[in-house]
Amino acid sequence: MTNEAARPQKPGMGEAPADFVRIVEVTKHFGESTAVDSLSLSIKKGELFALLGSSGCGKSTLLRLISGLTLPDSGRIIVDGEDITLLPSYRRPVNMMFQSYALFPHMTVEANAAYGLKREGRAKEEIRERVAAALELVQMGKYAKRKPHQLSGGQQQRVALARSLVKRPKLLLLDEPMSALDKKIRQQTQFELGHILYSVGVTCIMVTHDQEEAMTMADRLAVMSDGRIVQMGTPHQVYETPTSRFAAEFIGSTNLFGGVLDGDESRSFECADLANPLQVPNAMNAKKGMVAQLSLRPERITMSAQKPHKDSNWACGKIEQYAYMGSYTVFHVRLDGGRLMMVDLSRMAVRALDPAPDYGDTVYLSWDADCLVVLTK
Repeated sequence: MTNEAARPQKPGMGEAPADFVRIVEVTKHFGESTAVDSLSLSIKKGELFALLGSSGCGKSTLLRLISGLTLPDSGRIIVDGEDITLLPSYRRPVNMMFQSYALFPHMTVEANAAYGLKREGRAKEEIRERVAAALELVQMGKYAKRKPHQLSGGQQQRVALARSLVKRPKLLLLDEPMSALDKKIRQQTQFELGHILYSVGVTCIMVTHDQEEAMTMADRLAVMSDGRIVQMGTPHQVYETPTSRFAAEFIGSTNLFGGVLDGDESRSFECADLANPLQVPNAMNAKKGMVAQLSLRPERITMSAQKPHKDSNWACGKIEQYAYMGSYTVFHVRLDGGRLMMVDLSRMAVRALDPAPDYGDTVYLSWDADCLVVLTK
């Protein structure tokens, strides 16, 4: 879920900005292995874009190709209308923040932030003003004289961000920016970092394997696998309407049903291990006789001790196990046909059940037709 309400208004949000970053048919091989496979991608100015995928999917390689740390075997990389495909990294209008932060341990916070500007030969007064402004932006001004070992992980991350932003790059690349932080600090920092980036208005590409991180911070995200983009869209689009089994399973949790679509108007879906047929929305782009899979998110399912008064989109089973997660409870229900289904019930939904469901109880699960998504891949 994105934090749109907390984000500052971006420059030009009422307009339709042109593509600021264009990746055109980029391919990169390492020996016989293909890390990035003929990949194309466009990103708007001021957009925070996330590349999401498991280890080895090619997301970090793509980031290195954009930064110039690695050169592609073929294809083009264009930033703000300039073809930077073969430019050395130091000549690109790009700055990269590494997951290790790469701060100099012997330098103060102030000196770390100023390092890049000094290398460029900027005037002392300009360096002082820009560093002070960058540190204030990330709320690290009062720590300017400290050294990295005197800072927490979250504070070190802010210094690394200030060092990246102080050079005013056209494009900022973030490589697993939260990986060094523990869970509680990471959740807080996601919102803080997102707010800072939106305040600056910098175009940003972030690489992460953390679904929550991508969903919280990104305007759009691309799910990658085997060097290709499996699905791309807003966090809401990718989560609510996955187009493939991989995307449905990678972003959140889901229940998958395999079967055949039968019927033109009713959109009846026959699944071998369900006693009752499934009904999918008429608007779904699916044809009669089509072999397909359906995705049903666990939080879309309701549970009761009574049989539902409908002919489809329900099932009966026994609670095999459950786990209390605080704001919700995860149930594993073994259906009569042998299938195991996951159900996420909010605290209010669990409290509404009387008596409370327990191990071995027989329960009825039901869901609406528009909760089912036909997967095309």
